[in-house]
Amino acid sequence: MSEMNLRPYQRKAIDDLYAWFPAHSGNPCIVLPTGSGKSVILAKFCEEALTSWPQTRILILTHVRELIEQDARALVNIWPFAPMGIYSAGLGKKELEYAITFAGIQSIWRKADEVGFMDLVIVDECHLISHKDQGSYRVFLDALKERNPKLRVIGLTATPFRLGHGLITDKPALFSSPLIESTSIKELQAEGYLALLRSKVTKAKLSTEGVGKRGGEFIEHELQKAVDVQETSEAVVKEVISRAGDRKAWLFFCTGVEHARHVRDILLEEDVVAECVTGDTPQAERDRIIEDFKAGRIKALTNANVLTTGFDYPDIDLIVMMRPTMSPGLYLQMVGRGMRLKSHGGDCLVLDFAGVIEQHGPITDVNIPGKKGKGGVAPSKLCPECDEIVHASVMTCPACGYEWPKKEKETYRLRNDDIMGIEGKMMTLTQWKWSVHVGAKSEKEMLMCTYYGKLSDPIIREYFCIFHTGGVSQRAMARLKRIADHCHVSLMQPTTEALCDALTAAEAPYAIEYKKDGKFFQVMDRFWPVQGIKVRT
Repeated sequence: MSEMNLRPYQRKAIDDLYAWFPAHSGNPCIVLPTGSGKSVILAKFCEEALTSWPQTRILILTHVRELIEQDARALVNIWPFAPMGIYSAGLGKKELEYAITFAGIQSIWRKADEVGFMDLVIVDECHLISHKDQGSYRVFLDALKERNPKLRVIGLTATPFRLGHGLITDKPALFSSPLIESTSIKELQAEGYLALLRSKVTKAKLSTEGVGKRGGEFIEHELQKAVDVQETSEAVVKEVISRAGDRKAWLFFCTGVEHARHVRDILLEEDVVAECVTGDTPQAERDRIIEDFKAGRIKALTNANVLTTGFDYPDIDLIVMMRPTMSPGLYLQMVGRGMRLKSHGGDCLVLDFAGVIEQHGPITDVNIPGKKGKGGVAPSKLCPECDEIVHASVMTCPACGYEWPKKEKETYRLRNDDIMGIEGKMMTLTQWKWSVHVGAKSEKEMLMCTYYGKLSDPIIREYFCIFHTGGVSQRAMARLKRIADHCHVSLMQPTTEALCDALTAAEAPYAIEYKKDGKFFQVMDRFWPVQGIKVRT
């Protein structure tokens, strides 16, 4: 695999890691969405490290054999003759003589003496490391650090938080601030690297009334008793069948082993070819079932706490949530199974009977858990004048000076029919008009696009703060450039007014998608006349 095969954000993640080390002490954590190719980034970094510093010894740790195989395969694809070995009881290998070792934590955590000196340890799915100085990861890493006090640990995760604690950089956690966040779900979906998730409000609901909590999560046996109800499961399955349409690969997340088996049996009774995978399923049988699922011989696959990490089948196009959870990390891991690009180019429908979307928020803006189940990230809001994201309590935008009306009441009700956080209303346009606008408080120039529809439609204004500073300006310029490129308008105009004239005269979208944000509107999508292609800008 050549350098040209790296996606821009993958290259950026590696470069950001290089920049992190001289600027910070401690251990960095790279945050990348599920489906973004963490294995590729890990592999390319290892190749570059060994090429530049041949004496380097690197240990890659994870918790399931599927991830070990996936990460090792990515390295071989990039570097066919990489000096690598595998240490995993599940894979029947105990190789420690190579410069790069892929290992399962359960197989190696008591073997620090055999492992010896390591320069770098990379932990895939590093959110599983305890924030306290305990657990197999921490015990093993402490033992390695005795052999090399300068040992650095690099974390990789899509969910940088732990239930009941908060961010994995909150002390006394192993990882240090700031997190390395080189891209986001929104960006990757907009750029065509991730499939779109869709979600719908379901008629059937799973109830957790009376279920206790321990350690911030539902008590497992109480949850299973509450959820594994034959009548409810039958209603869920019937609704899934009615909504599935021509979707071909259905993945069910259930509460426990018996729940997963019962749901499978109901599917079979409804003439849906289905199988079940749990922690009790023998490995050979599990491999056979997953192979049949990927080959299309099985339509529906139910599981309990098995297929959340290390399971990659891009063509999953229907996810059924029957597993209530207080953990936003588990929520993201489950729905993340549907985010990879499909061979048929479609989206993935998420039917949430467990209410986790409404509880945790859209995947693009998940509520991060606070310590002891309290706190977390407070709601935010978007400045209608410059797009700056601020805390919900802020009344004056720090970027442009916009002031929210004092009596304005913001509501932040989470919905389980908008898993991407991007659903809005459609408006067919009659025209658009670009002009120069000066902020009332900031007194800074910005571009303003006014969208006009029918007389009954609202007049929607969108602001581009390209003359501000920092992230506000960068985001506005990136948005403006995508629009200008599509309209074949050069941004290199003699004056700002000339640029507005050129854009106004250019081909406008035939429709936009927008949503209400307080008293104002946010433009989310534009639909252009050319073959009706949707362009997210």
